Amino acid sequence: MRTTVVAIFLLASAAFAAAQNGANWNYEGHTGPLVWSHLDPSYAACNHGHEQSPIDIRGARLNKQLQPIQYHYIAGPVTIENTGRGIVVHVNKGSYMVAGGVRFELVEFEFHRPSEHTVKGKFTDMEVDLVHRSGDGKMAIVGVRLNQDRGNPNAAMATLWPHLPTRPGTSTKVTDMIDAGGFIPADPGYWTYTGSELTPPCSEGVEWFVYEEPIDFSREQLRQFTALIRMNTRPEQELHGRRIEANE
Repeated sequence: MRTTVVAIFLLASAAFAAAQNGANWNYEGHTGPLVWSHLDPSYAACNHGHEQSPIDIRGARLNKQLQPIQYHYIAGPVTIENTGRGIVVHVNKGSYMVAGGVRFELVEFEFHRPSEHTVKGKFTDMEVDLVHRSGDGKMAIVGVRLNQDRGNPNAAMATLWPHLPTRPGTSTKVTDMIDAGGFIPADPGYWTYTGSELTPPCSEGVEWFVYEEPIDFSREQLRQFTALIRMNTRPEQELHGRRIEANE
């Protein structure tokens, strides 16, 4: 009887944990993107939504009313997390951007290999996505594509990469002053569209800004990342009639 009670308790605890954290998912195999919506009811949008990300960017329409994004980033210490599916950098409060007259606070930025977004079907070697939230909870993500250059390391990566946690599920606190502005291209041109989070639960209504100009990073920086994370990119999603706009 006692064994049965313990077993029931353990099953209930596992169910509660799954409900709290969502079902396990990954980028490949039987928990990959094609079945995300089947893993947990809260992931339904992943395979059934009509505003999903990433997308292939082509046919953008010029909108001269779109203003350059204003960044008010401050350098500070960060925490780097190896989730086992990617590298996420959590920042302290204080950095924000203004887009369309709305203030969005920088929450974190994360790295993907290869790029999540393609342009006319072409990937870049990596993408960094800077995740922001407004005061009313709306999400805006700035996507910056990266191309490897054999001898041209990215300065922001050069500060972060020595602290990359090598084991999945671990984090490293970095006391160096990290400025996320080091990932913003000099050219202010961007594409924008309404999309989603890139990972489960794939929540929609996300305002995406993808820079037209990629930035450089070195072959060695790419090698260090791929030694930890081989691939963490979601397949291209259908546009379903959404409009892609360009500010220039």
